[in-house]
Amino acid sequence: MSLFSNIDWADIAAATLDTLTMLGGSMALTVILGLPLGVILFLTGKGQMLENKAAHTALGLLVNILRSVPFVILLIVMIPLTVLLVGTSLGVAGAIPPLVVGAAPFYARLVETALREVDKGVVEASFALGGTRRQVVLGALLPEAMPGIIAGATVTAIALVSYTAMAGVVGAGGLGDLAIRFGYQRFQTDVMVVTVVLLLILVQVLQMIGDAVVRKVSHR
Repeated sequence: MSLFSNIDWADIAAATLDTLTMLGGSMALTVILGLPLGVILFLTGKGQMLENKAAHTALGLLVNILRSVPFVILLIVMIPLTVLLVGTSLGVAGAIPPLVVGAAPFYARLVETALREVDKGVVEASFALGGTRRQVVLGALLPEAMPGIIAGATVTAIALVSYTAMAGVVGAGGLGDLAIRFGYQRFQTDVMVVTVVLLLILVQVLQMIGDAVVRKVSHR
């Protein structure tokens, strides 16, 4: 037990719960915002059913700008907006807005890529059967792209784990905050090791769940 003399397991449990809360809340909002954004990016692209160069270029530029900002900088830049939205820039609530802004554009691009990989014949066949644009998108395009969309969600969730750890820099709570305050600033190596191991386990669990879901929806 001397190897873990600095460990307060109650703090570890609370920090783990904070990380899971940040991950769950931000991932849900990321999908809610990123999925339709990715669909719109795809549909307004060249040769697609809602082709619109101006809209596609504007959305693409916005996504690229948000994706290019390092997350630590985004955390700081968004503090005024975060306070306006949730009333604080600290804790779990204060971390979720920048987490979503950082992850949603990333996920949108993955959704767009998944949609591009759908065989055009599927779309053409749906139109030939009299399907409307909405029916084609909801009934053919999205179901065919679902394995890629879910795989993209898995990649995004894993990226959000690292984002939640970085959010500890501005006092967001969670395992990252614990690692910084105790593991780094107070040189408590055992705290650092435990938090890193827990984050690795979380990533592995997310990957396993994502792979299992992809295999299930890919089954024909």
